[in-house]
Amino acid sequence: MDKLKIHGGRPLRGEVTISGAKNAALPEMCAALLTAEPVHLQNVPRLHDVATMRRLLANMGVHTETHGERGGMSFIAPDSLSPEAPYELVKTMRASVLALGPLLARFGRAKVSLPGGCAIGSRPVDQHIKGLQAMGAIITVENGYMHASLPAGQTRLKGARITTDMVTVTGTENFLMAATLAEGETVLENAAMEPEIPDLAEMLIKMGAKITGHGTSRIVIQGVDRLHGCTHQVVADRIEAGTFLCAVAATGGEAMLHHARADHLGAVIDKLHEAGVKVEAVEGGLKVAASGPLKAQSFRTTEYPGFPTDMQAQFMALNLVAQGSCVVTETIFENRFMHVNEMLRLGASITIDGRVAHIEGGKRLTGATVMATDLRASASLVIAGLVAEGETVVDRIYHLDRGYDRMEDKLRALGADIERIAQ
Repeated sequence: MDKLKIHGGRPLRGEVTISGAKNAALPEMCAALLTAEPVHLQNVPRLHDVATMRRLLANMGVHTETHGERGGMSFIAPDSLSPEAPYELVKTMRASVLALGPLLARFGRAKVSLPGGCAIGSRPVDQHIKGLQAMGAIITVENGYMHASLPAGQTRLKGARITTDMVTVTGTENFLMAATLAEGETVLENAAMEPEIPDLAEMLIKMGAKITGHGTSRIVIQGVDRLHGCTHQVVADRIEAGTFLCAVAATGGEAMLHHARADHLGAVIDKLHEAGVKVEAVEGGLKVAASGPLKAQSFRTTEYPGFPTDMQAQFMALNLVAQGSCVVTETIFENRFMHVNEMLRLGASITIDGRVAHIEGGKRLTGATVMATDLRASASLVIAGLVAEGETVVDRIYHLDRGYDRMEDKLRALGADIERIAQ
């Protein structure tokens, strides 16, 4: 497994371009299943999860191509494809469940493996099943697979009012895609509002869907008979942008983040401002600068537009070098403090009480070998390594490659002393 070797102590300075969002690209790749016409995506990030989704679609019979260095991908999903997502591919990426809604909507049947376990906690698919059943689907779970079909004599899903028990991003995306080809009106209550949702909705509208309310907690979809192809640019990755904001701030640097959007990072930027970091929205992106001591900030993760759980670990890394004490409360996932034990190896002062982390900032961090346990934990350890004295080695960075497009290259362009060690 590859590792990253970092020599800390260098402020990050310069310019970096934020890649397309993985959490938008994956559902938008699945949206190509809704039509037999070509679908072209631009700004698709080069990530392990994207490659896995491409293999999953190809395994079904979808024709895929890549175009150039700017993240272009094309998809053609013929009527003859096999609507099945096998365990061998689904087990490595939970987002594979996003194939269920489009397959059922267009082909009237689907066989999708239950996802494998997740290191950061439970992500049940029961809400997906419940919502699609409300639209008339018959779904059974047998031998680790979800078998979905329509009742005898029924050729389309039926519009329905769907209210999930909790806010679910992938559930909202699955229902949104399925409802575009359903008969009648579908109303999604308690819908997720993350920016990737309206980006998917805008793509579906380009394909001929009738959707209103996307970006709010109530989305209304009027089903249509068919969808057509389109060209769509994947929205910039707000979590990658937030990660680089924290990295630049923690190292006391200054940078321009091209394509980053302030309107997608409100809660994170507010906390950065309170910490003493200057973040300015400019044409084409965000400027970030940090000079002088930072102030540690308490925060609580919540659903969008609150502070994102996917930025908890990275902001904790910034808090390690800020002055003062703070409290971080994780409300989304029950096991998302696994990076803490690795941060302690670098000299951090953190105590855990259930879902609450108490941090004493301003401690001297020194390099050590640490192990990544999940995607965002990986990023937080890289940030900590960038400010630690001496050499830090981050092991098991295959997690990092699932969600960051050439992170070490971008950091090196900002002046970091970082290299990948191939194993």
